[in-house]
Amino acid sequence: MKTIHGHWNDDPSAVTLIDAHHHLWDLKRGRLPWLRGPVEPHFFLGDYSPLKRDYLPDDYRRDAAKHNVLMTVHCEAEWDRDDQVGETRWLIDIANTSDRLPGAIVAHAWFHTPNAEEIIARQASFPMVRGIRSKPITSLTPDTRPDRVAGTMQDPAWLKGFALLEKYGLSWDLRVPMWHLVEAAGVARQFPRTPIILNHTGFPWDRSEDGLATWRRAMEAIARCPNVHLKVSEFGLRDQPWDYASNRRIVRDAIAIFGIERCVFATNFPVAGLRVDYDTLVRAVRRMIDDFSAENQARFFWKNAAAFYRLTI
Repeated sequence: MKTIHGHWNDDPSAVTLIDAHHHLWDLKRGRLPWLRGPVEPHFFLGDYSPLKRDYLPDDYRRDAAKHNVLMTVHCEAEWDRDDQVGETRWLIDIANTSDRLPGAIVAHAWFHTPNAEEIIARQASFPMVRGIRSKPITSLTPDTRPDRVAGTMQDPAWLKGFALLEKYGLSWDLRVPMWHLVEAAGVARQFPRTPIILNHTGFPWDRSEDGLATWRRAMEAIARCPNVHLKVSEFGLRDQPWDYASNRRIVRDAIAIFGIERCVFATNFPVAGLRVDYDTLVRAVRRMIDDFSAENQARFFWKNAAAFYRLTI
């Protein structure tokens, strides 16, 4: 098999993987308001000033150099929402000049806007696009409610737009705080033929015993929907160091809830790099599952991602 580096790393400790969720950006393009303007106060990891730099295929390859990355899936990176297809075009140009890095795209389209079908159809017309990530309006805390219905998962216009994913053969990358997972499970039940993949291990931000119990109940609720898969990724916490023991507990619980057959590894680089370097992350997660069979480790690190995103390796 070929890797993104064009050669095979023979180090026996190297992990063979598909990175099912990462980002690229070029700040000279001027299409990333969150990276070019002031730091947003509610970002889940806190101050993200170190991300305000270009992150391109060569940067990714340097980060991933110690492992055998077969392919990557780029997830939309908050490109200017007035130019939703622009990021897709840029990524295709990047892939054509960087030996298929990325190899597939999760693009953006709003579901609740009047032009939802136009944008979804345009995104679906690109063969590299496998799915859509469209973040619904959510609340900042478990104890508050969104300040409007438009754009939430209760919005009839949002649900009408969501229904287009099945029509165009696209999956949905689901990214919401843990306290919205029961609500998201209702969407998954309503659209059982739409493949859904939950981002970032359901965001277990509260690591207290009560917080973890609440997270597990929410994860169990959405895992009961057979069309929902899980990205085991992004264990970073706001203003806290990356902790192996705490994160191992999250990984093991998540896999137990979803089953190894529905779990997909992803790095969320460069964002995860605010807390941990690429090599440490990959080796730590491999150590967390080192008692799994070789086949189940392969399924977790690359085979499940290839199946979900319809990748040819």
